[in-house]
Amino acid sequence: MVEHAGAAVAHAQVRVDLAAIRGNVAELRARAGSAQVMAVVKADGYGHGLVQAARAAQAGGATWLGTAVLTEALALRAAGVGGRLMAWLCAPGERWTDALAADVDVSASATWAVDEIAAAARETGRVARLHLKVDTGLGRSGATQADWPALVDHALKAQAEGVLEVVGLWSHFAIADAPYHPVNTAQIEAFQSAVALAEARGARPEVRHLANSAATLMLPHTHFDLVRAGLAVYGLSPVPDLAAPPDVGLRQAMSVHARLALTKRVPAGSGVSYGHFYVTDKETTLGLVPLGYADGVPRHGSGGDGGPGAPVLVGGKVRRVAGRVCMDQFVVDLGDDDVRAGDDVVLFGDGVGGEPTAQDWAQACRTISYEIVTRFAPRLPRVYTGAEEDRA
Repeated sequence: MVEHAGAAVAHAQVRVDLAAIRGNVAELRARAGSAQVMAVVKADGYGHGLVQAARAAQAGGATWLGTAVLTEALALRAAGVGGRLMAWLCAPGERWTDALAADVDVSASATWAVDEIAAAARETGRVARLHLKVDTGLGRSGATQADWPALVDHALKAQAEGVLEVVGLWSHFAIADAPYHPVNTAQIEAFQSAVALAEARGARPEVRHLANSAATLMLPHTHFDLVRAGLAVYGLSPVPDLAAPPDVGLRQAMSVHARLALTKRVPAGSGVSYGHFYVTDKETTLGLVPLGYADGVPRHGSGGDGGPGAPVLVGGKVRRVAGRVCMDQFVVDLGDDDVRAGDDVVLFGDGVGGEPTAQDWAQACRTISYEIVTRFAPRLPRVYTGAEEDRA
């Protein structure tokens, strides 16, 4: 077991199984066929730890890594993580020279970005590796169909100068979690048309990439040369209405644990936490869990008048958050069970031991599992198991 740098506190921690990440990537690699796998490690590796997740993913067969912001890509390089690495979310004035010096692939959705990247290439003497993004229907980044020809021509002009190389053409799905939705078909056709136009004008990309986790699992005809897997790397299902993680060969890597800080007996009619949205209906034992929304526990997991509360495993039983989730703590109603301060609490894990999963929390909080795992704060220590050195 490897702890995150810094002293761990006894009352709570996030545990990350690196062997699960390795196994998940190996499963995705098998499903990707001839396409390579990019493991997306943005948002601190979806809350699992940027560097640790990246290394585990590479050990599982990922030949590319991806981050949204350049800062995380540079942090990977500073930690000694090699291999193909792409960062794609940028604004004018980005640290392009640092990106090129660190051999980070970059992306452009507009001509101004091509100009800034080309200028950084001239300054550093490094040839930029550029991916051009087309908006095929998500409506976020990417050049519109109308602006795509100008973006391609602008980039190929800079390529002819020798300051950059167009190594990728890419886009992103809007509704891949509903694999049979007609928007997916329209996006695939739009992407193929955009690629054909770019190649007709002289682009010779190393990789064409469109598929996210959901498409990697459910739409094999969209794999092209590279798939970008994010959520599935961490063992969560991007299509929870269609398949649970075990159904697609995945295992949840994160679990969140705490120890009860206090138990106390209270009479019927006792209000619990702010606003008294939960009131005991009989004499009972309350347990105090020392985690709150400052740690990443969603306030939407509160229980009482507004809903049943998010589930936790305490004393071998699944119970519900009682009352408002506070900044640093929440309460569970333990009934008459013999549960004491110091006993273990599992907010969620892979479900094998009867504990709730991140998807259970997502449903209780009316959100998605992506948000559940990415929101846990740095003040909550990460403890790593399943490291490759553990097998030596």
